[in-house]
Amino acid sequence: MATDGAPGSTGPWARSVLKHMSPLADLPALPRRLAAAEPGWTETTDVVVVGSGIAGLTAALYLREQGLHVTVVTKVNIDDGSTRWAQGGIAAVLDPLDTPQAHAYDTEIAGVGLCDPAAVRVLVEEGPARIRELIRRGAEFDRNPDGSLMLTREGGHRADRIVHAGGDATGAEVQRALHAAVRRDPWIRLVEHALVLDLMRSADGRACGITLHVLGEGSEDGVGAVLARAVVLATGGMGQIFSSTTNPSVSTGDGVALALRAGAEVTDVEFVQFHPTSFVTSGVTSVQRPLISEALRGEGAHLVDEAGERFMVGQHELAELAPRDVVAKGIYRVLRSTGADHVYLDARHLGKEFLEGRFPTIMASTRGAGVDPATDLIPVAPAAHYASGGVRTDLHGRTSIDGLYACGEVACTGVHGANRLASNSLLEGLVFARRIADDIARELPPQAEPVRAAVSGPAWVADPAIRAELQRAMTRGAGVLRSADSLATAAKELTRLAEQRSRPNTAAWEVTNLLTVATALVASARTRRETRGCHWREDHPAAADEWRGHLLDAVAPDGALTQTFEEMA
Repeated sequence: MATDGAPGSTGPWARSVLKHMSPLADLPALPRRLAAAEPGWTETTDVVVVGSGIAGLTAALYLREQGLHVTVVTKVNIDDGSTRWAQGGIAAVLDPLDTPQAHAYDTEIAGVGLCDPAAVRVLVEEGPARIRELIRRGAEFDRNPDGSLMLTREGGHRADRIVHAGGDATGAEVQRALHAAVRRDPWIRLVEHALVLDLMRSADGRACGITLHVLGEGSEDGVGAVLARAVVLATGGMGQIFSSTTNPSVSTGDGVALALRAGAEVTDVEFVQFHPTSFVTSGVTSVQRPLISEALRGEGAHLVDEAGERFMVGQHELAELAPRDVVAKGIYRVLRSTGADHVYLDARHLGKEFLEGRFPTIMASTRGAGVDPATDLIPVAPAAHYASGGVRTDLHGRTSIDGLYACGEVACTGVHGANRLASNSLLEGLVFARRIADDIARELPPQAEPVRAAVSGPAWVADPAIRAELQRAMTRGAGVLRSADSLATAAKELTRLAEQRSRPNTAAWEVTNLLTVATALVASARTRRETRGCHWREDHPAAADEWRGHLLDAVAPDGALTQTFEEMA
């Protein structure tokens, strides 16, 4: 996937016809454009970055170091994305006794044969320098009494290599530091309350800007355009396609959906990681479940069943610290056998003083719902957490459309394979944001004029009322447990829901994005007839060598979803 050439060049890949054709015909046709008013206002910049998490803000800051003017477009407020919710930390080799090779080994083990070794090598070798640059930007990580960085361990890691801040508030600290750095730069224009709609392309097909809706701007309904010489997608994940998720409400797959409508390739979208330990309690009614960080298990908390027995011991050499797909599956086996809706995390032996100092965020969240980890078992269950797949890129963040880049969770760089290793996500945003900025600065063409006919095909939006039904259908049919029957039912539901249309508005645009990424996920999950990483097929319970490769999804001009399979060398 990620090669030094453009995406789609063969490199270590061999594109082939699908060996097992999936019945894509019974999936809904998708829009090639969102129904929306013509832009009522236009502004121009050198680079437009869509998203304001670690990937987007870091890209903007590196682009400014290259002397470029940058516009950052963010969906609600600058701090409302996924980054600030990250508890555990950032993985990097900062201990003299650790090595990049060891970090790469753990990453590739977690990825179950689908990681791109070249992308992993970039991540682990360049990661430490990016962490140090983040510290120079003002991020304050927890330190030992001697001033050295305090390192901890999370699932899948065989060494202490996770830096953290505020105990379990790493994301909030990173977001604070980057936010402050962006605010200090007058040549970074920040546009908040802006929902990206579609990619604008020139006559030769190059990305040359975006259309977007900004509350209170321009025309009556706020639709406008930002023209740019390059576009960087850093829109985060798509966890809101499921009923139970740790993702914030803004994570509706906007970047992946935009890329699909524009004709770009996306890959590995079937690999959605379910975090093993989201907080389950009747006191939490939000669409976003609180996360119980993996770092709590890294410090010695145990998973137990209703009888108080540890059940991960013997299932994996790392027990509760096994890769997340292994732990999530272990929990689901217990839930299926007992009929319960949760298991428990036991941290009582760690002590009140340690828990309050190391995990203040978790303690406040659980105590607010009547559970005190110092004295009580914490009820937990898996919830949708992280998309390992996304818009396909090479090692420089370039997509299959010239001038369009992707970074962070919206992208598929090849780092994560079939399952992300804990705390590699923030690191990926840092590393590839720098690479994108360097690539854009090397050769940035003049501003091109957008041509509406460059992307032709159907334009419509779905009815916002389908959102909850879509989430339930995806949770039942394409969640942690999948089978041919469950996925066929999900496909049928998506087709039915796609027939319900609406007039353009923010809720309709969002639900259309959810429908688009859900359709791609179901298609790939049906085609991949094996269990690998965080894709679990009950009817195909083992990994198969013939599926050691990647499914590429794209949308044809008529709105039909297409697939290609690429075998790994």
